[in-house]
Amino acid sequence: MSLHDTPPARKPNRLGLYLPFILLVVAMLAWSVFWFWAKGETARRMDLAVAGFKAAGYEITWSRRTLGGYPFRMDIALTDARVREPAGWMLEAPRLEGEAFMQSRGHWMLAAPLGITFVRPVGGAVAVRGELIRASLGALDKRPPSFSFEGVKLTFTPAAGAQPFALAGADRVEFHLRAGPDDEGGVFMTLKNGKAAAGGLLARIAGDKPVAVEWNSTLSKMSAFTGSDWPSAVRHWSAGGGQMTVRKAGFTAGDALVGASAGKLAAGSDGRLTGVLDVTLRQAPRALALMGEAGLIAPENAQAAAVVVEARQGGADTARATLNFEAGQTTLGPVAIAPAPRVYQGP
Repeated sequence: MSLHDTPPARKPNRLGLYLPFILLVVAMLAWSVFWFWAKGETARRMDLAVAGFKAAGYEITWSRRTLGGYPFRMDIALTDARVREPAGWMLEAPRLEGEAFMQSRGHWMLAAPLGITFVRPVGGAVAVRGELIRASLGALDKRPPSFSFEGVKLTFTPAAGAQPFALAGADRVEFHLRAGPDDEGGVFMTLKNGKAAAGGLLARIAGDKPVAVEWNSTLSKMSAFTGSDWPSAVRHWSAGGGQMTVRKAGFTAGDALVGASAGKLAAGSDGRLTGVLDVTLRQAPRALALMGEAGLIAPENAQAAAVVVEARQGGADTARATLNFEAGQTTLGPVAIAPAPRVYQGP
């Protein structure tokens, strides 16, 4: 009796073994193509934005730009970055770094590891160094976009030949800009444990005690804040009824205080601030006298304003008054003390 021949064994199908690796390679190639496309698109959009700002009178330059971060980030590094706006203010950074994750390329983290320098139109350059100088930018489709700045253990050093700067340092400086509901935007700022520069007016007011700033406000009609540059955007916003509502504000220099818990501000057609702030003042007569001596306020106006404050504070060390910004002037109660601050350079 003979047995039938058994059929030869089939070769095992290895497609199931190799398919995951094939799909992984394809996915990696597709992701690499996407990343390099995103890299070129980022550079293209950056160049378009710079050209748009240049047409509006701004100057944005750098000596070198590198893009990296493959595979999951988009990193940008600018060497000798410089931004100059039409009024003459300029910001410089020896190295400016930006980083965004690929899944959220609309949100950027920025850092200046070697510090920054800002240049005043009148006054010259001030170098800013610190343990930490960083910012974030996102929600670019909203008005205003989301922006935050944080500086820790900062020092401020005027360049050789530049005019003095009021502060020599600060433990922390923060600034935040946020979009809110009902066509609103929020503006928030804090400066903690500032140190006045020796010999300046602020040092004479504060002594060896710290300086602090707090600002909490809301902007209305943000959809009207449009224009090719800062002045045109502010004009359009003001014409649309835009205002800033001050919710809480304060400036402390040693024992002297200017605090505000309510007020509405706007920009006039001449580019100067308009509106009213209800303020609380502490040690105002002394501060006003020092500002008169420094020429920041005309001496006779400083003296008249001090008389008003002394009458309102009675036997206490604080007084309540109003700061009015109208017709290009700042008045404390009924006394004009100085020109109203400029929001933008008027015609």
